[in-house]
Amino acid sequence: MTRARSTPETFRHRLVSGEHLVGTFIKTPTCHSIEILGGVGFDFVVIDEEHAPFDRSAIDIGLLAARAAGTAGLVRVAQPTAANILSVLDSGAAGVLVPHVSSPAKAKDIAAACRYRGGRRGFSNSPRAGGYGALSMWPHVDAADAATTVIAMIEDAEALDGIDAILAVEGIDGIFLGRGDLTVALGADAMDAPMVRAAIERVTQAARAARKPICAMAGSTADAAALQALGVTAFIVASDQGFLRQAAAKALTDFAALTA
Repeated sequence: MTRARSTPETFRHRLVSGEHLVGTFIKTPTCHSIEILGGVGFDFVVIDEEHAPFDRSAIDIGLLAARAAGTAGLVRVAQPTAANILSVLDSGAAGVLVPHVSSPAKAKDIAAACRYRGGRRGFSNSPRAGGYGALSMWPHVDAADAATTVIAMIEDAEALDGIDAILAVEGIDGIFLGRGDLTVALGADAMDAPMVRAAIERVTQAARAARKPICAMAGSTADAAALQALGVTAFIVASDQGFLRQAAAKALTDFAALTA
């Protein structure tokens, strides 16, 4: 079966309408893994500026590769500043994942940085996002506001008390369930600890009530099925480095068996 493809213009619609989407993190600052993963058929990739060595030039090239490969390129920004968010959106990102959205006030600031109308996004139609000047002012404004996806990462204990208000912020399109960070923040022994499960249920229940899509990292198909039962529709599976490690380890094991 041929999967529908996500472009920067269509990804937001696919996400908010609840389509089943599969993506992966990009940890290596090169275009090649993005081309490969897009060619395989991943719906989206998330360039990881927060936990990988991406500078602005590498992000720019990675987003170009995503467009060339027919997959939506998002960026997990390292800093939730207006300048940082603007730089990746100008480079043509389909959207942003913003870490540690722990309060409604922070959610409002992030949403404002991503939108022109009703927000505070700095205007320029000269970068890739504006077709290098091909789009005039207001067509670019409307196209950007319609297409830009804003995902708030819920991964702090403080966010649990304010989750309903965070989800109610206009311009926040969905949330990412940060189970690893929540586990650390709550001081739990593991991600399946009772207090973590309770936090996850609290967040997912609130997202379902607000009719906001949920994105989460899935460690296996069984894990994904459990998350799907909680309302998750967008799954991040491993990373380019994770896939490389898994395939390399399997190949080494397979060839080791020849000499056993």
